[in-house]
Amino acid sequence: MIKHTRPAELFQNNLKSFMFQNNISHQHIVIVDYDERWNESFQVESDKLKTLLSDLLIQTHHIGSTSVTGLAAKPVIDLLLEVTDVSAIDKIQTTITESGYQFWGEYGLAGRRFLTKGTDPRTHNIHCYDTGNTEVDRHLAFRDYLRTHPGVASEYEDLKKKLAANCNHNIEKYCQGKDAFIKHHQEHALKYIASLQEESTGE
Repeated sequence: MIKHTRPAELFQNNLKSFMFQNNISHQHIVIVDYDERWNESFQVESDKLKTLLSDLLIQTHHIGSTSVTGLAAKPVIDLLLEVTDVSAIDKIQTTITESGYQFWGEYGLAGRRFLTKGTDPRTHNIHCYDTGNTEVDRHLAFRDYLRTHPGVASEYEDLKKKLAANCNHNIEKYCQGKDAFIKHHQEHALKYIASLQEESTGE
């Protein structure tokens, strides 16, 4: 029996193919020792994105393992961008790709626009959200929790090294292996940050 593709489905498939035709997923999953130059790499890329996005950009944050001093990580810098209107990024997709970035759209997370830089190797992941999106709080809370809880950071490093050694460079398998750990500690992180905020306001 011949399966006919509906026009809407065909359009989405063609659109996805067009968007991703020059994009390359992670080729290698390797964990390396912390490198102080990661902070400099973040700052350089942040300045470039400020010029590229102009008034769309409100604030740039360094997130992910490379933002935690002393933590081993994949040598890929994660940037979190708070913007005035995340959907407006779609309108400058051509400018973004011509500036050396890969555009992935939401890439599985509603309300996000995901950009990457570098192909082999990849050098940067850029996560864009509307300012006020709860995902911003979640990412920053987990980062700050790792920065202030070295025992948890050490557990996370050990887990990443184990996964990297056994995932055969499969990024989906690697991320799935981290998922339960991250979700568990993100809940603690959000409560921790909330408690600090209550202390600072005297509530």
